[in-house]
Amino acid sequence: MAIHTDLPIYRTGVQLMSLAVDAQMNMPRGVKRTMGDKVATHCVEMLDLMALANATKAEERAKHIRQLLTHQRAVQVLLRVCFDRRDISMALWAKATQLLDSIGKQANGWIRKTTNTGPAA
Repeated sequence: MAIHTDLPIYRTGVQLMSLAVDAQMNMPRGVKRTMGDKVATHCVEMLDLMALANATKAEERAKHIRQLLTHQRAVQVLLRVCFDRRDISMALWAKATQLLDSIGKQANGWIRKTTNTGPAA
């Protein structure tokens, strides 16, 4: 088992967290506290769940990864609302979408690997 900070999904999550902080700083004042805080909170939860999933046994790992995917979808929805309202730039939205897609793919691959019991005989 690797250290969670060495995992590609964790590094992508850190990039997303940095992007969330940048997005929050550039949001209008009225949205900064509501939407910006929620996005940042979900990103922190995602990083925590990545570390937990890496540190737990396979039986519990799938539960943490599913929670991670729930937070990933929440961040995607919140940022989409911000983009539609023009509270974040198109460039920021595009980068966020790339990172969120990457996290989703990596998490789904991780969950398949975790729950796979091997080929049928």
